[in-house]
Amino acid sequence: MNEYLLESREELKRLEHIIYVSLKYTRTVDVLINALNRMVSTFDLIIEAFLEKAKEENLIQSLPKSPALRATTVTDIYPDDKELQKYLTFYAFLRTILKLPYSKREEYRRHVTLIVQLEKSTAEINIDNLVNCEKFIHEFYKYAWGVIVGNPQED
Repeated sequence: MNEYLLESREELKRLEHIIYVSLKYTRTVDVLINALNRMVSTFDLIIEAFLEKAKEENLIQSLPKSPALRATTVTDIYPDDKELQKYLTFYAFLRTILKLPYSKREEYRRHVTLIVQLEKSTAEINIDNLVNCEKFIHEFYKYAWGVIVGNPQED
């Protein structure tokens, strides 16, 4: 069994705690950023699991060092997998948000928002968006489990 998938499950639990517990009591942009970092960390582990599988199948010789190169490598290995491409695009979006400067709105309130100015638009991350992103990452985890291990894991 792939240890990266098991570790990503633990990371998902940490993400759930941030969203459903920490944000309930500490409504700050710093907690939103922490949740986004956990999401990226979860994606990194799942991507690592895909790379390990590719290495076992002799599709690649060695694992790339940087996270961005790892994601690009997975994209190159599985170019016809539209579902995987969708998740990797979202991963790139999260990494972009974390790199750019941000502003805050309604800190310490229910509608605390992280605002990031993108190239052609503005991204606003709030608690409701995080919950939707968390559900999306759970779908990715279940999808990855099915592809790598072969059967969906029961929670």
